Amino acid sequence: MDALMVDVFLSSYSTEPKQIVLDIDATNDPLHGQQEGRYYHGYYRQYCYLPLHVFCGGHPLLARVRGADVQPATGCVQELEAIVRRIRERWPHVQIVVRGDSGFARDELMCWCEDNGDPRAPAESGGDRPPDRTAHRRVPQQHVSSARYLPSRL
Repeated sequence: MDALMVDVFLSSYSTEPKQIVLDIDATNDPLHGQQEGRYYHGYYRQYCYLPLHVFCGGHPLLARVRGADVQPATGCVQELEAIVRRIRERWPHVQIVVRGDSGFARDELMCWCEDNGDPRAPAESGGDRPPDRTAHRRVPQQHVSSARYLPSRL
């Protein structure tokens, strides 16, 4: 199904465009019952799934259902790799810009974008990343973020 969504998008163009923008986002999908994988998400204040979406204009390229016990950016690099690979098979010269909100401003995604040339991470399409002057003081992300997404009782 993933390949079909990208193929339908690619088929909607008669020629290779110069640039495309891939919008990536996670949103809540409220649950009303005891569905498998349900999780209470403190930010949304409800039980929900947290699906990952990738769009290009009005074309959906990915809709991945996930539990809400993950960070919004979890798994985005692997999903983008597959989408960009498929796009590059048909359009080898298109410039691809990856756009997302601050929830996707993660080192893993930024590094992947830098290592893969054209794809650019959120807020990074204008140039090089500034030097990281706080790395020596930073707590590893996995230790900080995992505590925020623990189940909570109200």
